Parts: sequence; C-alpha cells; structure tokens
Amino acid sequence: MKKIIVYISLFFTIPAFTQVTAPFPDREGQGEGLQGFFTLQQLKDSALQHNLAVRTAEHNIEAARQQRREAFTNFFPNVSATALTFNANRGMAKMNIDPQEFIPSSFAASLSTLLPAEMLAGLASPISMSMMKSGTIASVMAMQPVFAGGQIVNGNKLARVGEDVSQLQLQLARQKVEHQTEQYYWQLVTLQEKMNTLDRVDSLLANIYNNVEVAVRAGVALRNDLLQVQLRQNDMASQRLKLQNGISIVKQVLGQYANLTPNSIGEGSNYSFNIVMPDFSQQDYILPSPTGEGSGVRLLPEYQLLEKQVEAATLQRRMTVGQNMPTVAVGAGYNYHNLLDNDRTFAMLFATVSVPISQWWGGSHAIRRSTIEVKKAEEQLADNAQLLTIRMQQTANSVEEARQQWLLAQQSVEQADENLRLHTNQYQAGTTTMSDLLEAQLLMQQAHDKQTEAYANLQVALLEYRQARGM
Repeated sequence: MKKIIVYISLFFTIPAFTQVTAPFPDREGQGEGLQGFFTLQQLKDSALQHNLAVRTAEHNIEAARQQRREAFTNFFPNVSATALTFNANRGMAKMNIDPQEFIPSSFAASLSTLLPAEMLAGLASPISMSMMKSGTIASVMAMQPVFAGGQIVNGNKLARVGEDVSQLQLQLARQKVEHQTEQYYWQLVTLQEKMNTLDRVDSLLANIYNNVEVAVRAGVALRNDLLQVQLRQNDMASQRLKLQNGISIVKQVLGQYANLTPNSIGEGSNYSFNIVMPDFSQQDYILPSPTGEGSGVRLLPEYQLLEKQVEAATLQRRMTVGQNMPTVAVGAGYNYHNLLDNDRTFAMLFATVSVPISQWWGGSHAIRRSTIEVKKAEEQLADNAQLLTIRMQQTANSVEEARQQWLLAQQSVEQADENLRLHTNQYQAGTTTMSDLLEAQLLMQQAHDKQTEAYANLQVALLEYRQARGM
C-alpha cells in the first residue's frame, strides 16, 4: 500500500491548470442521489462500514464484553455434582476380629456354662470381615468464595478496562479509516482537477495553433512558432496519459478501501464510479485555539488508552498480591452412598481456608515486578501526554500554514491569469515571442495546480487538526 501511495504522489508534480470555481460545468446536477457519484461523506461511511480494521475492532468489543460477563460469574457460588459407582474384585475394607480380645476372662468362665460347645469353638478363632466390594456415591456441592484476596473484584474491574480499551481502539480505527479515505479522496480530486486543466489547456493551445497556422500561411509568422505549439501539445498529451493512469490507480485504491463494486471481476477490474467535486470557492476553516490546548489532551482516545494502561497495570498488581493471600470459602453439600449395603443420605456445611505458604517466596518477586509495570505505565502516560500536546500545536500550525498557502495560491492564480492575458495581447500585437507566451501559459497552469493542491492540503490539515483535538 505504501508503494501505491508513493506512486500516486508522483502524479502531483504534473503541471496543470483548472478553473477553480467551477470544476464541473453543471455543479447543480451533482447531488448525493446522482447515480455513480459519491460524496466524501458517502465514501467515509462506506469505508467505515466495510473496512476490515473497523470490523475487527467491533469483534474485539464483543469479545471483551463476553469476557466481562464471564468474570462477573465468579461472584456466584460454584455448583458441581459428582457420581461414582464401582465394583471391586475384593472388598476395599477388610479386617480380622478376635472375639477373645473383647471377652473378659472373668466373663469367659460364665460363657462356658451358658453357650453350646460349637459356639464356644467359634469364639475361640478370629473372624474375617470384608466390606465395600461395590457401591455408589453421589454428591451435589456448592462452594461460595468469601475472601480471595480481591482477585474476583479486581478481575471484574480488569475485564471492564479491557472492554473500555476495545471501545477506544474502535475510535482509533475509525479515525484512521476516515483519514485514509479523505487522503485518497483529495488525491483523486487533485488528479481530476488536473485532467480538467488539460482540457482547457488543450483548448487554449488549439486556438493558438490555429491562429499561428493562419499567420504562417500568410507569411507573417515563423514556422518555428508553430513547432513550439506542437511540442507543447505533445507535452500535454504525455501528461494526459500519466494523469489517466494516476486516476485509474487512485480509483482502484479508493474503491477497494471504500468497498465500492468494480464493473468487472478478476484481473483488470475497473472502478467506474465518480466523486462529487468540492466547492473550491468555499474558504471555511477552523482557526486553532490559542489557549487551553493542553486541556483537550484528556479527550483524545490515545491519551485515554494510556490511562487505561495505567489502570490495568494497577489492577494486575492487586491481583498478583491477591494470589499470595489466603482464600476462604464456605460451602454446602448433599450426599448419598450405599457403601454399607444400605442407602444413606446426608447434608453438610463446611468451610475451607487455603494459605499459599510456599508461594510467598516467588510471589514477592512477582509483586515487585508488577509494581515496576505500574511505574512504566505511569511514565509512558506522562511522556506521551507531552507528545500529544505537541501534536496538537503542530496540527494547529499546519492548518495556519495550509491556509496561508491557500491564500498565496489564490493571489498567484490572479497574477498568472493576468500575465497570460498580457502576453496573449502582446503576441497578437507582435511585441513578444511564442516562447514567452507559452511560458506564461505554463506559469498559469502551475499557479492553478498549486491552488488545487493547497486547497486539498488545507482540508487534510483540518481533518488532522480535528482528530488531534478529539473533535
């Protein structure tokens, strides 16, 4: 893209002349509703609607909004349900019980007279027991964090900052698209005005050629004068070819940028749209405000992004501190099991406390690192605020300079037109040469060309001025 812009700028050096006050013969017929013609605002609207950078920024806003909503769910209890059923090859709980260990010796003598011999023999040997060979366990738990070192609160604030950053990035993307579209528009305006110049110059040269040709045939003029006019006509034809190529390139770039449909698909696609030419006689411009320029810095999305960077770094530091603090949570659950061959249900309340003891060593370094990040963000904010203030003053100077160039260009046009008129009369009177007449015509072309470029530069400078002040 940069190569294309540089290539297009080469065509701005082509000398040309234009009738500034009436680029089109029928200005009234060029309204916004005229088919095939687009105003500057229409081109901006189309570019803003279809530009990839703007659409990407809009998608980022929606993604940040969903992330903020995701972070908000951390305020609510974490509910989970689990279920387990198993069947082992042997019981998970097995033990041997020796009844003699639980029967006192004084009571054993009495039992020998009360119990049959077979039962007494059974009590004399250990009894083996196996449990939980199969079973089912199910539970529903709800865990509510009570204290997490501020991680939940700060995490939600950080998500909100991320959404705000996405909104500001969208503003910057829209500004960039608007600026680029206007640059392309004024490039096309300048080239088309130069094409209109060639039409008038060709008409002037054709009249001069006819008059000189008649004079040569009558023997009152030299053939050399006729050759000079022909050389100038050839030069105009060469300039026309360059301008046609330049207009075609700018139209392709602008058409693609504004998503205008070409009249063919594939290689050699041609954008056949036209633009509504501006009124060059309009001289409205915004005078830079001499006071209070620094106060407008806070309104700029660039400055607000830097503020959000400081805020995000501060919240990130708080979250790092919170990761090294104890966490407290309470919960409730409802459980079921049949491990002892009986269905059993019960509810319970519980609380947990987690202390990251071993993490404190590394966490202290993480906190210091996050503190440095906050300091860096604050220093960037202070430094870039000064640069933004300088940019505001620079754009104000650019507007004033462009305005002065526009006024000087108007004076040059008047002087060049008068100079051409005098040389034309003098040539007809035989008091000047053809070279001087053609030189006067060239000076006139250059004066009108500079006037067109000065007006275009003024409009771009005004846009940069407004954007530099958040207007």
